[in-house]
Amino acid sequence: MNHVPAALTKKPRLVVIGNGMAGMRTVEEILGRAPDKYEITVFGAEPRVNYNRIMLSPLLSGEKEFDDIVINTHEWYQENRIHLFSGDPVIKIDRDRKVVVSKSGSETAYDQLLLATGSDPIIIPVPGYKLSGVVTFRDVDDVDIMLKVAENGGPAVVIGGGLLGLEAAVGLQARGMSVTVLHLAGHVMERQLDPSAGYLLAQELGRRGIDVITEADTAEIIGTDCVTGVRLKDGRMIPADLVVMAVGIRPNGRLGADAGLTVERGIVVDDVMTTSDPDVFAVGECVQHRGQCYGLVAPLFEMAKSCADHLAEIQTDGYAGSVTSTKLKVTGVDVFSAGDFSGGGETEEIVFRDAGRGVYKRIVLEDGKIKGAVLYGDTSDGGWYFQLIKDGQDVTELRDTLAFGQAFAGGAAGNPLDAVAALPDDAEICGCNGICKGTIVSAITEKGLTTLDEVKGHTKASASCGSCSGLVENLLAATLGGDYEVAAVKPICTCTDHDHDSVRRLIKAKALKSMPAVMQELEWKSSDGCHICRPALNYYLLAAWPNEYADHGASRFINERVHANIQKDGTYSVVPRMWGGLTNPRELRAIADVADKFEIPTVKVTGGQRIDLLGVKKEDLPGVWADLNAAGMVSGHAYGKSLRTVKTCVGQEWCRFGTQMSLSMGVELEKMTWGSWMPHKFKMAVSGCPRNCAEATIKDFGIIATDGGWDLHVGGNGGIHLRGTELLCKVTTSDEVKEYCGAFIQLYREEARYLERTAPWIERIGLKHVQERVVDDAQNRVALFDRFIESQKSAQIDPWAERASKAVDAHEFKSLSLVAAE
Repeated sequence: MNHVPAALTKKPRLVVIGNGMAGMRTVEEILGRAPDKYEITVFGAEPRVNYNRIMLSPLLSGEKEFDDIVINTHEWYQENRIHLFSGDPVIKIDRDRKVVVSKSGSETAYDQLLLATGSDPIIIPVPGYKLSGVVTFRDVDDVDIMLKVAENGGPAVVIGGGLLGLEAAVGLQARGMSVTVLHLAGHVMERQLDPSAGYLLAQELGRRGIDVITEADTAEIIGTDCVTGVRLKDGRMIPADLVVMAVGIRPNGRLGADAGLTVERGIVVDDVMTTSDPDVFAVGECVQHRGQCYGLVAPLFEMAKSCADHLAEIQTDGYAGSVTSTKLKVTGVDVFSAGDFSGGGETEEIVFRDAGRGVYKRIVLEDGKIKGAVLYGDTSDGGWYFQLIKDGQDVTELRDTLAFGQAFAGGAAGNPLDAVAALPDDAEICGCNGICKGTIVSAITEKGLTTLDEVKGHTKASASCGSCSGLVENLLAATLGGDYEVAAVKPICTCTDHDHDSVRRLIKAKALKSMPAVMQELEWKSSDGCHICRPALNYYLLAAWPNEYADHGASRFINERVHANIQKDGTYSVVPRMWGGLTNPRELRAIADVADKFEIPTVKVTGGQRIDLLGVKKEDLPGVWADLNAAGMVSGHAYGKSLRTVKTCVGQEWCRFGTQMSLSMGVELEKMTWGSWMPHKFKMAVSGCPRNCAEATIKDFGIIATDGGWDLHVGGNGGIHLRGTELLCKVTTSDEVKEYCGAFIQLYREEARYLERTAPWIERIGLKHVQERVVDDAQNRVALFDRFIESQKSAQIDPWAERASKAVDAHEFKSLSLVAAE
């Protein structure tokens, strides 16, 4: 079988072996230069699209989801007419026939072949290294294994205190495991940091609860079938349910070697990435160029440009090697290094230390130029130092102020916009994605970009770890001048500099499960928060940890504290729940009896098809609730940021125009969703036919019956700012209605900001985002629905019954005692 037979195309056939960052970056560069030149086929070993491998660390820690780190979606391959065969690696290259053979047995012919097979993790062959629970940290499958083990907590050992090992350690610790790092050298990240910076980093990791043991030589991994611990050569034993090997990588040149290409440490290539076969090219971690092999992303992207130039038949100087820089991707830990900082010989050093701020800088100079730099605690000038290293610029005149950074270059504080404007076009702005200044400026001017999000979407700059966002913002400001307005991050309140989105993300990423923990870890400026942030934090914690976090009543608004709506005269209104707007004689008699017994002055039918008892004294609330409970009625949550009502029409049960059973659907939905806390109040409606008598098109989630099933609408609301719903999708069965409803609610609960209704939420994020998560991705929809149902197990407890029969929060309903004046 041939995937791309020669007879079907007149274009040269480019086959790419490797669907990772290097190979796909080369393809992107080719498409940018000569989009119609090749018929492109891509083989990938992993059963997924191309993703950003350097973002595995935030994926492990929970700061990112897989969708957040995808570089090229399935649609991208289709739009560019690229034949992708994922999960079917190439196992043989027949250079005589110019054919590659995949694991499935299929053969694909090529005219040009690009090898991007990456690298393999180094496994220390100590006894026990094949035990279950011993993993590497190289791909999404490794992350999935670690996450599964981390679900049970327990101890983990990371062997290797380099860049990847420390990121793995922090991620596992964020997932609830107790982590020990074993490192053979005298300080962590010894290839990127000097001993002083390594010491500071180890101290910070220790403060975070991660044990670091240096000069630790592993003797064996203990266990029978599964790992139980690690023994060091000095006899020490460290317990472990999980062992992560992160001791380095080696180029994967096996396929090239088997095909007869020249392979030393890696596949040998020239400056345009040609191998010993003029029709075979190689890029990335699998190659050896001028005797060097690279394991960082920037060189891979530089190789991709040179290779693309050559394949697009554009004159190029070729790839001349790379000066590399490194940045640790751990939230709250700023570490940067670049160049050669080993010192010695004719070099001199500039060292800056600020123990109070936890800042350390070391700049190594040789012949008036920066040879290397190490930054800890303040890495804001890392890009500037790196550019000076790459340019080989003489910094003699800047010598006295060099340690203070670019803003003080020459002795006075400078304008950061002037500084970024002065950078050359080839200055790297985004290291994660290899994006230079010239690319960003061209996109801004040619495509009319005006926001950071637009730059992310068009260039990918700042779209990964986000650490370069400030530089990109400055580029926007410098390029657009007075036409640019910075999209300011609005903090939750004056107690913090964090906005709602970052707080939600960090609560999950850092596994923060109490309000004091949030305020401590996120450096709240006040000791106990305020009336603005405390209700928001209470909700975010409840949504993130529904079965672990104990709702903090004192952090709720008065209506939610007493589970009734306060009125202008200090009395309260009580609205019992009526499933789908249905009631019965027993419930109506109970309501009437309660109104008589407690002398409730007003009984009113609401717009949501409920009955409102207005004028209830606060001290009478538990008694009112007890009598309503006795008739089988529970709280209607008419006071809460929660599900309020599911309004219905009589539908097919009674109406001659009805097309579906809207009454029973409304009852089922309300019984499924009642009690759920939300960012804001949430209303639903079910109409039995397109006449829409239940007014479903102005609800947060509206369902309209049709002859073929149900139309699902989202994001509507009445009130002052009337907004009609948007059509989410069409479904056919009742079970689908419930699944899509639960998934939509959970997405809203997890992503919206506190006090944000669904209407402004959807206007902010776009309906397409909701459809991608709830409609297009069936697996994600089921996961959202399952999380919602799981959270309901602890949410569907009637607060009225707790307070009426169990005296919960009894102090709320006691009258103040009168004290006679002396």
